[in-house]
Amino acid sequence: MSTPAAHGQSQNRTVKWINDRLPIFTFADHFQDYPAPRNLNYWWNFGSLAGLVLMIMIATGIVLAMHYTPNSELAFDSVERIMRDVNYGWLLRYVHMNGASMFFIVVYIHIFRGFYFGSYKSPREVLWWLGVVILLLMMATAFMGYVLPWGQMSFWGAKVITNLFSAIPLVGTTITEWLWGGFTVGNPTLNRFFSLHYLLPFVILGVVVLHIWALHTVKSNNPLGVEMKGPQDSIPFHPYYTVKDYFGVGVFLLVFAAIVFFFPNFLGEPDNYIPADPLKTPPHIVPEWYFLPYYAILRSFTQDWWFFQIVFSWWGVSAKLAGVLAMFASILVLFVLPWLDTSKVRSGRFRPMFKWAILVFLLDCLLLGYLGAKPAAEPWVSISQWATLYYFVHFLVILPILSRIETPKPLPHSIAEAVLKGGGGAAAGATAKPMEKA
Repeated sequence: MSTPAAHGQSQNRTVKWINDRLPIFTFADHFQDYPAPRNLNYWWNFGSLAGLVLMIMIATGIVLAMHYTPNSELAFDSVERIMRDVNYGWLLRYVHMNGASMFFIVVYIHIFRGFYFGSYKSPREVLWWLGVVILLLMMATAFMGYVLPWGQMSFWGAKVITNLFSAIPLVGTTITEWLWGGFTVGNPTLNRFFSLHYLLPFVILGVVVLHIWALHTVKSNNPLGVEMKGPQDSIPFHPYYTVKDYFGVGVFLLVFAAIVFFFPNFLGEPDNYIPADPLKTPPHIVPEWYFLPYYAILRSFTQDWWFFQIVFSWWGVSAKLAGVLAMFASILVLFVLPWLDTSKVRSGRFRPMFKWAILVFLLDCLLLGYLGAKPAAEPWVSISQWATLYYFVHFLVILPILSRIETPKPLPHSIAEAVLKGGGGAAAGATAKPMEKA
């Protein structure tokens, strides 16, 4: 019978043998000993929560795919069979369906945290780009997944959104027919969307690995926006932040479970429980809630809008194409955000004017989401036009101007100084020299 010491030595030899050939244990130790800023707060939990939801979505999606039939004649019935006949199929589908909404909630919060604390600034530009790529892949995956139940809103949502590509000059019709797999939305469309919906989450997972790699290369930003200057500014990621993440996961799962078990259809669309009918158009076609701000931007471009007439009509661009370009530009503008906001100060805590600009921008995004769910009629169209205009003015006008005219508050010399003095505000940095205007 082996002694505990001998067992430990045997285990260590085994670990060393494996680690010399595949350094997975060294990699795990890196995560445990990874030096993180000592002042991270709960707003930094949402990155790990996004990873958790991605794992839930992949796991439930694989099981659902075993029972789903990607055929336009059978898709709706196969979803009903999952709900009624498959063991715990109703639970799997509700977790997967509401998981998409939870995924976007935590990612949107994660992005706005990055906005406020300047996580897109040097040297984290590539880290930020990878985050924007993940958002784009999420949108494509979610849209294709929304089509799969093949209900009324799925069918007509697919028809309306894919038809937008036809507005692109020269290649628009070709792109649209390629997406459809023919000349209208039908069985080939459903097969293509099912295939891509199954594939893209694994692509997202790959980009997430690159995102984490970039994060560990440039290190985490923090609420002060001050770089770590030594060991006194950092603490090991484990156990300090793993415990914090566990608490955030517990709260998140309680909220998630409450939605799944008590309000599973609250974020859904009732028309999607009606089988798809190509001959009957729903009175009001709307996408899922997480697409509503972009849908409002798309619909705000009309022939009689003065901004459209000034900027686009001179070049022979139709209102439909202008809306499509603006919808994509609302995401693509995030790629150049590090060069639009040139202030040397990262955190919004030390930028009084920037803080109010971010608040107004957040309210504008919420307003666009509300307007996206409204009919394309007055006064909603006019309000959408002003909200859309402000969205782009925030990035292209307000941020560059604030970078030049704003006088930030003094920054603390180090993270440790602010933490030991009990905060990261102006009081903590009273002894520091004010930052010069960018």
